[in-house]
Amino acid sequence: MTKTSTTPKSATQKSPRVRIQIGKATALGPGKVELLQAIDTRGSISGAARDMGMSYRHAWILVDAMNAAFTSDLVVTSTGGKGGGGAKVTELGFEVMKRFRTMEDKAAKSVEAEALAFAKLLKDPSGDA
Repeated sequence: MTKTSTTPKSATQKSPRVRIQIGKATALGPGKVELLQAIDTRGSISGAARDMGMSYRHAWILVDAMNAAFTSDLVVTSTGGKGGGGAKVTELGFEVMKRFRTMEDKAAKSVEAEALAFAKLLKDPSGDA
């Protein structure tokens, strides 16, 4: 399977953040995509959670919500064994990350001028207020 670059956006960017809402629940947003990337990098939900500074429980709840929102799982887990358990992003998970990043890029480009003008109206455009 060919992996697509899913590098997280810079925290200092001035473009809006995209969230994909299906029905009443947010199926996917930047944080969930970053979690998928971290799971791919670390090979486990616990390692990804540590890297992102969140609890394992919170990461697991997010993975469970993503898996429930799509036609099949975005992350699969394995238990036990010699090296312990682990987690892998599925082919669908990689496709979802790629499509999310494409939508995020298109959305940012379509509102770039307005987002820059809007950022000038904020006291702290970095969002660190």
